[in-house]
Amino acid sequence: MFHLLEQRIQDAFHGRILAQFGIDLEVSTEQPRQSSLGELAVPAAFQLARQLKQPPKKIAAELIEGIGSIEGVAAMEVAGNGYINVRFARAGYAEGLVRPTPRGEGSATGRGIVDRIIVEHTNINPNKAAHIGHLRNAVLGDTLVRMLRAAGNRVEVQNYIDNTGVQVADVVVGFHFIEHKTPADVKRLIADPTVRFDYLCWDLYARTSAFYKDSPEAVGWRAETLHAVESGGGTLAELAHLVADAIVALHLKTMLRLGVEYDVLPRESEILHLKFWAAAFELLKERKAIYLETEGKNSGCWVMPPEAFAGDSGTEDSKVIVRSNGTVTYVGKDIAYQLWKFGLLGKDFYYRPMMRYPDGHELWVTTDEPQIANREVPAFGRGTRVFNVIDVRQSYLQDVVVAGLKALGAAEQAAQSVHFAYEMVALSPRCCIELGIELSDEDRQRPYVEVSGRKGLGVKADDLIDRLIDKALEEVAARHAEKSAEEQRKIASEIAIGALRYFLLKYTRNSVIAFDFQEALSFEGETGPYVQYAAVRARNILKKLEERGETLPDFTADLTRETLESALASEDFWQMLLAASKVDVALGRAVVSGEPAHLARYAFQLAQTFNNFYHQYHILTEENRERRVYLLWMTDFFRAQLIRTLGILGIQTPAYM
Repeated sequence: MFHLLEQRIQDAFHGRILAQFGIDLEVSTEQPRQSSLGELAVPAAFQLARQLKQPPKKIAAELIEGIGSIEGVAAMEVAGNGYINVRFARAGYAEGLVRPTPRGEGSATGRGIVDRIIVEHTNINPNKAAHIGHLRNAVLGDTLVRMLRAAGNRVEVQNYIDNTGVQVADVVVGFHFIEHKTPADVKRLIADPTVRFDYLCWDLYARTSAFYKDSPEAVGWRAETLHAVESGGGTLAELAHLVADAIVALHLKTMLRLGVEYDVLPRESEILHLKFWAAAFELLKERKAIYLETEGKNSGCWVMPPEAFAGDSGTEDSKVIVRSNGTVTYVGKDIAYQLWKFGLLGKDFYYRPMMRYPDGHELWVTTDEPQIANREVPAFGRGTRVFNVIDVRQSYLQDVVVAGLKALGAAEQAAQSVHFAYEMVALSPRCCIELGIELSDEDRQRPYVEVSGRKGLGVKADDLIDRLIDKALEEVAARHAEKSAEEQRKIASEIAIGALRYFLLKYTRNSVIAFDFQEALSFEGETGPYVQYAAVRARNILKKLEERGETLPDFTADLTRETLESALASEDFWQMLLAASKVDVALGRAVVSGEPAHLARYAFQLAQTFNNFYHQYHILTEENRERRVYLLWMTDFFRAQLIRTLGILGIQTPAYM
């Protein structure tokens, strides 16, 4: 409601300025410094003063007079040197919340819904277990998807599987050359219920990396394996296929614990086998976007010149797209993939259904084999905007991908290719000590210790989730001993996942997160459980009403205009109602800024506002019926807004806490 009224005010000012002054001004609104000054402030007069060479105060007065009345606005007044303060019609505003009607005035984010958005996130190398850093990517990406969908956009979720890369090759090297295991041996490990295959590969990957340091000549095994994997034949390729597929399945299970789902898994093997890269390679050569280097350290390589992508990076080195041994680099394959996402490659994958999620949503995976003709396959790709959720350390490579699009004449698509960057998740020294990781005196003094998969240093995602659940379970079992063990664990899981998701979302994307068990497990302060508890508390008030044999009033009948005017004469009630009705405003600003942290912060503030309301007013014991009806409606409204906001953040509301 707040957003719709804000948009209506902006439209009224935009239309008046265009008609009166012939200026097409994008009208913005601000929050007044004090709530007593009104609900919105319009600074348009200051923006027009320079062009019109008139005092802002005079322009503001003329605009108010010219606009006249706006539906839902009680008054507009000039303040200071030319601000226009806007006061809402309180009872009418509340009526719009009690009896909402479709108005068709735009989406939650305002204007300009994009036709088809692709969000690519998670992208864990399928060579070992997921860790805490991967969870930040997945939770950010999943929340971005939820925000975009809540704002009315059509969104496709992709999780790119690099099943032919160096990391998978290194695990294959470990199995084949170091441990001398056959594909049959690896199949048995995968099938063994007592073996966590992704954990086993975590350790093997670290051992292989260490082996290279002690035996530099063994790096040749990696090159041999990469060639075999890319060609797709032989024992090494079979091992890579087994490893990658098994670990992808385990990653999907881990992510589902967080409520993260995907629509399609594009695999790098099909990028190669279906000649996506070959097509992109020819296009890049034709456009002279890359050239064959004949001298220096990159002799024999196909490279992109630095002037094509340097931007602000200041690099003077060309970027290798195809190595001298003929293998294509990650960024080369990513250019082909990005072209496909926008529907510019002239090629498509074949697809097969991989699994069906518990909610009935089907996940597809790419393949190089045509599928049964009678099965309808969704249309993937062909996006109008693409978000790549990749950590900030990959910014340079993302710049190269965008440069590749521009070089191929796809400037419009390059502009719609968004690197949704985020900083890394590290470990606090205290966390390392708790995990039994030995630290030097120097590391103990650092604010954080960087995670390293090659060194096996990090918190495995499932271990973290299990630990959070166990901690939450202690509290749930103590408070609700009468509940079954199964139900207690379900509630504990919802609380733990809420705590984890909120912890990963409350920091802005450019913040390094120093993960610490004590902070993550805290149930006080700005945490997911705090917001969950507010929603549960609101729901419990209404449940107690039912337990007394009463039913909720018919708010649409009982909350008349006069009742609302009387209630909202209270400044406290009005400010609380405003705070509770700004979910769409918070959502819109989070979408525009690309910061899920803004919505997480709003959820916390909403919970604080409700808790203040709860402690200040005796809802169920209020004797004045008219006032009691209003208090019950506010409780129900808070409940709905809290649950909705948590849902967009991917956090469930437990039955009890």
